[in-house]
Amino acid sequence: MKLHIVPARTGFQWVKLGAKTFFRQPLAMGGLFFMFMAAVSVLSLIPLLGTLISLALVPAATLGLMAASREAEQGRFPMPTLLVTAFRSGPANTRSILVLGAMYAAALMLVFGVGALLAPDVPAIEMPEGEVSPERVRAMFNNPGLWVALVLYVPVLMAFWHAPALVHWYGVSPFKSLFFSLMACWANKGAMLLYSLGWMAVIMMAGVVMNLLAVLLGGAALLNIVLYPMVLLLAAMFHTSIWFTVRDSFVTQEDRAA
Repeated sequence: MKLHIVPARTGFQWVKLGAKTFFRQPLAMGGLFFMFMAAVSVLSLIPLLGTLISLALVPAATLGLMAASREAEQGRFPMPTLLVTAFRSGPANTRSILVLGAMYAAALMLVFGVGALLAPDVPAIEMPEGEVSPERVRAMFNNPGLWVALVLYVPVLMAFWHAPALVHWYGVSPFKSLFFSLMACWANKGAMLLYSLGWMAVIMMAGVVMNLLAVLLGGAALLNIVLYPMVLLLAAMFHTSIWFTVRDSFVTQEDRAA
């Protein structure tokens, strides 16, 4: 395995490949992502422990969606069993992905904890359910804890971005995978930046389209009906694209020989 440096413009290509691959198998890719979200929703019913388990399963679920994206890219139908790919390759791989999940949960709880400590004590703003006021938005963006948590989350995200794939497909240990993932994201920071900006643009365009439809066809009621499915679709499409960032960031001896 060797790190592969890609041009910055590849970031936009990853976005396009993610969308293209998703629409090859929209029911399968959307269904797999929905299954993961359903499992998280059920686990969240368990106080505290459910949240920790949900966070710990994120690397395994990410790997499963990568495996499904790889199948869809090659023209095959991604089966539901791919979602548990991390637990189907023997005890050693299972142990490694569980260790990685535990480290991810611990890192996220640390980030949340630091953010909560720095959050100011502000009185709750009573608003009707579902309504967002300018005061609530202003209070959220004026929260220093939010910005500190976001800054702290960036290196955590970089460290865990490629880690599930490195552990499962390349046999890298959980601790080394975090270092290699961080280095790969940094080495391809131009592509990763354009990749992030590309998805931000997609999300913003989707928001504009939904607002226009709400105005033309029925107001806020219609927006509430289509909002959740649209968010799930965009999230599933985004997770489909993660595989391409991994595929192009690392090469093996077989890849170089081909």
